[in-house]
Amino acid sequence: MKIDFVSDVACPWCAVGLNSLELALAKIGPDIPVELHFRPFELNPQMSPEGEDATEHLSRKYGLTPEQLDRNRAGIRERGAAVGFQFGDRARVWNTFDAHRLIHWAGLEGKQREMKHALLKAYHGRNENPGAHDVLLRAAEEVGLDADRAREVIESDRYAAEVRAEERHWQQLGVNSVPSVIINDRHLIQGGQPPEVFEQALRQLAQA
Repeated sequence: MKIDFVSDVACPWCAVGLNSLELALAKIGPDIPVELHFRPFELNPQMSPEGEDATEHLSRKYGLTPEQLDRNRAGIRERGAAVGFQFGDRARVWNTFDAHRLIHWAGLEGKQREMKHALLKAYHGRNENPGAHDVLLRAAEEVGLDADRAREVIESDRYAAEVRAEERHWQQLGVNSVPSVIINDRHLIQGGQPPEVFEQALRQLAQA
């Protein structure tokens, strides 16, 4: 079974959704062999390198008051804890394009899943800038990738064209929110669903 996990490092529900999906896969076990691929999506492709205050950005983008944002954040922290993801305070919103380039390269090196987790934890757990070169390099080293080769990718525009092409591909297929989980190129599950929702859907599709 092929699973494409379309997401952005800046998306908190993507952290929830990934941990939830992995819990479902662990419960299913070897009954359903799975190929999991991470696909790029940018919530804020025009975000400047210096980023923006998170409360100001989210209030303007979604029309929410600070009180509503606080309630939403509390809900996300609760959902994250339920699937084993610890959220910290995310003070700013950053550009994530370079993070997607590094995740793409990590996939070629067989470390895509580990890199995705490392960057989600860096941003959502430790409030680090996932576009900063030092954060990206540290994540690469953390998952066991060669530091010199990682630096070459980070400090160049390598894989930029590939990431842009993938982003266009999913947008043209109608993906406009994340996380979006596409199974066998045909079936779509959206949002940070609970593990049991993913498990039930995967079992049903495998039987079909």
